[in-house]
Amino acid sequence: MTTIVMTGATSGLGELAAARMTAAGARLLIGARSLGPHTQDGLPVLDLARLDSVRRFASAVRDHLGSTPIDVLVLNAGVSFHDIDQRTPDGYETTFAVNHLAHYLLLRRLLPQLARGGRVVITSSSVHDPEHGGTLPPPRHATATLLANPELDPDRDTDPRAAGGHAYTASKLCGLMTARTLATRPEALAKQLTVLAYDPGPTPGTGLSRNFSLPIRLIWSLLGTRLGAVVPRMNSRRAAGHTLADLCLGTITPPAGQRYASLVRGRLTWPEPSKTACDPAAGEALWQDSAALIGLPA
Repeated sequence: MTTIVMTGATSGLGELAAARMTAAGARLLIGARSLGPHTQDGLPVLDLARLDSVRRFASAVRDHLGSTPIDVLVLNAGVSFHDIDQRTPDGYETTFAVNHLAHYLLLRRLLPQLARGGRVVITSSSVHDPEHGGTLPPPRHATATLLANPELDPDRDTDPRAAGGHAYTASKLCGLMTARTLATRPEALAKQLTVLAYDPGPTPGTGLSRNFSLPIRLIWSLLGTRLGAVVPRMNSRRAAGHTLADLCLGTITPPAGQRYASLVRGRLTWPEPSKTACDPAAGEALWQDSAALIGLPA
C-alpha cells in the first residue's frame, strides 16, 4: 500500500486528487486546519500559519507510522491575500509563511522517513516566471528574509494589491526552487527520490480566492463552472486534481531531467522554469535562509 502525506487535500483540486489516490488504494495522512472526514484519526490539526503546529503534526505523523516509510509527500496547500498586512504568530508575512516556509519545515521534518524511491510533489505555478505574463506582478526575488519580513525590503511594492500579488508569485517561485534544490541534495540522491513541482494552471472554483473580495470570489466561482471552458488556459478542477494524483502515484513518468510539470488546457507539459528558478546558487541560498528562519541547520 502506498503511504501518502498531503496538505491541501480537503477542498478544490487537492480534494479530487486525494479521492483519486484513495480510490487507487493509497493510504492518505492529511494535514488540515480542522479535523473532519478527510483527516486521519490520531493526527492533530495542521495550521500552516503556525510553525509549532507544523512541528507537532510532523512528529505525530512519525509516531503514527512508526517504521512504515512515507512513499509520497504532497505539499499542495496555499493562500493568497490582497496585501501583505497579515502576519503569522511567528511574525512572518502570511502568504510566504504558509505557501513556502511551513511546507519547507514539514519537508525537512519528514524527509528522514521518506521511502527509498519515494516522491515529493510541490504545487507551484507558472506565475513564478516573469516571462509568463498574466495579471499578477512577477516575483522580483526569492530572498527568504525579505519575503518573511517585507518591511525590510527597500524595493517592496507601495501598492497593497501589487505587494500581495508579489508575495504570492514569489512564494510559488520558492516552492519550485525548493523542489529543484532538494533533488540535488545528498539525502534525496541517496534515497533516489523523484522530486517534482507541479503547476495546475488557472483552476477556478478552488479555495484560493477565499480571502479575496466578494466580487472576485463570485467571478472565480463562476469560472469554475462550464463558463471556464471557453476561457483560454483555464483548467477544470477535475483535470488539475487528477493530474496531481497521477504525478503522485507515478502513473505519469517525467521526461529525463525534468522536474517542473505544467497543466495547460488539460494537457500536461514540461516547460523550462524561469532563470531564477534554475539558478542553483539562488536555490541553495533560499534553502539555507529558510532553515535559519525556522531554526534548523541548513
